[in-house]
Amino acid sequence: MKLVSKILGLALVCTLFMAFGPQCEDQDTAMSSKKPALTPDQILVFTKTAGYRHGSIEKGVATLKELSKAHNFEITHTEDAEQFNPDVLDKYALVIFLSTTMDVLGNDQQRSFEGYIRSGGSFMGIHAASDTEYNWPWYGKLVGAYFESHPNNPNVRQAKMDVLDKAHPATAHLEDTWVRKDEWYNYKNINPDLKVLINLDESSYEGGTNGENHPIAWYHEFDGGRAFYTGGGHTKASYDELNFQKHLLGGILYCLNRE
Repeated sequence: MKLVSKILGLALVCTLFMAFGPQCEDQDTAMSSKKPALTPDQILVFTKTAGYRHGSIEKGVATLKELSKAHNFEITHTEDAEQFNPDVLDKYALVIFLSTTMDVLGNDQQRSFEGYIRSGGSFMGIHAASDTEYNWPWYGKLVGAYFESHPNNPNVRQAKMDVLDKAHPATAHLEDTWVRKDEWYNYKNINPDLKVLINLDESSYEGGTNGENHPIAWYHEFDGGRAFYTGGGHTKASYDELNFQKHLLGGILYCLNRE
């Protein structure tokens, strides 16, 4: 009887293996063949100010974090210039200067950031990023231009912009003209190699000094890396505008080389 029981037991094991073993192997194979989730791109948002501080900075950071949730990137926010060293910068695919003002980096930190861009890192500037580091010519060329002035009384007003290039992810969603309220910068030391996306129509408001060629958003490749800048973003309300959010997102996607 014991022998018969052993034979019946072995037969049952064989039957179960024949029935389910291949399925288990197929499931294991299917699981092992699944592609791993893509690692989110890491982005450093830098908001240190040594001059005027915009009240919209915190809203801007919150908006960038909200955009990150659906687009596979992660935001780290800092005002610590010591983060600009090779070991830290190497972790980030993109560094965003969000309304920084005046001198925000020391000499060693500047050299580290230059090395980061030259090794293929990317830069994005928002609004007062052009009101930053006037004594660092390399940065001026990277951001694309320096702030010179803006209208006063009031400084925030409605203006019309002409969208010159709708093939870029930062402008693909826009009509040929874009009308909105913001603080409109006039620029100096404009890098001639910029690829201008949007031009400000000075006939639509008072206070412009750049004339017919008044860039307000642009991109270019510079010194080994990618750079994007938009002059918008002075007001908190800017970051509630769907078109402006898409504009920022498009700039990020360009800098991450996802366009």
